[in-house]
Amino acid sequence: MRVTKTFSRLALGSAIMLASLGSVQAQEDEVKIGFIVKKPEQAWFINEQQAATAIGEELGFDVVRLSGEDGQEVLTAIDNLYAQGADGFVICPPDVRLGPAIMNRANQYNMKVVTVDDQFVNSSGEPMEGVPHLGMSGYKIGQQAGDAIAAEMEARGWDPEKVAALRITNNELPTAVERTDGATAALLDAGFPESNIFDAPQQNSDTTSAFSAASPVLSQRGDYEHWVIYALNEESVLGGVRATEQYGLAAEDVIGVGINGSGAAFAEFSRDNPTGFHGTVAVSSTMHGRQTSEDLYRWISEDTQPPANTETSGVLMTRDNWQEVRAELGL
Repeated sequence: MRVTKTFSRLALGSAIMLASLGSVQAQEDEVKIGFIVKKPEQAWFINEQQAATAIGEELGFDVVRLSGEDGQEVLTAIDNLYAQGADGFVICPPDVRLGPAIMNRANQYNMKVVTVDDQFVNSSGEPMEGVPHLGMSGYKIGQQAGDAIAAEMEARGWDPEKVAALRITNNELPTAVERTDGATAALLDAGFPESNIFDAPQQNSDTTSAFSAASPVLSQRGDYEHWVIYALNEESVLGGVRATEQYGLAAEDVIGVGINGSGAAFAEFSRDNPTGFHGTVAVSSTMHGRQTSEDLYRWISEDTQPPANTETSGVLMTRDNWQEVRAELGL
């Protein structure tokens, strides 16, 4: 009798041990990825990371959301992910030139990497090969912004000779250059005088730095009746719009068109009275977060490498249609 009870206890203990080992193995087999962004407080990146988490819950993988506002913080984030057992990460880098250093660290840990929004470049300034990327075509999106400005100028009956363009620039970021170059090309194609375009170099890509960059330009060029504003993103355009308000320009004398389609634009469109912020070329940050995360998951779990470069397009969002466009794009 005692032998039978002893055997039963041993069998039960073995079963518990096997179940525990199975549980550990299941945990080890579960895919975990990181999602690193350069500006975690901006609505665009909040949407991306939330979308990544949502698709992870849907497909059964974990997403660790991290900040990487400079090179050191990115490398620390990668170390953190390795310590947590992550298999790879999606990243929007703070500086695309950090690509080789980031990939060196990722390769040390045998991690797979997908870039989103801003694409790594090599020492020659060319896109890095072997790192899948999803983002918008900066030049084409910029052209859409420029086309929207030109169309609104025509609708308001403005004489281009009496209009100044505030081009808020960030020449350290290739994506910013592509977007503002595209917008400039569209304006010139529409007959806008190149001599009426004035640069306002910003130190960062947020509203505060754009406001600081725009203010002195407006003060120096007070002989124009109307102003148009374009930049890397809607936060920067909003900085320009705030500067025109401080300078004393009426909302009807300003046409600002941004790029992204996020909380900053939604808040502006929700104001009781229209401002100089006419619209933004909206791109689905939600889709960017979901698609890159799913692509990385499939690459890790099924060995299906994502396309080398996927480009997304945008839709003009204005005060009149922003809620419809937001719903359509899932923002």
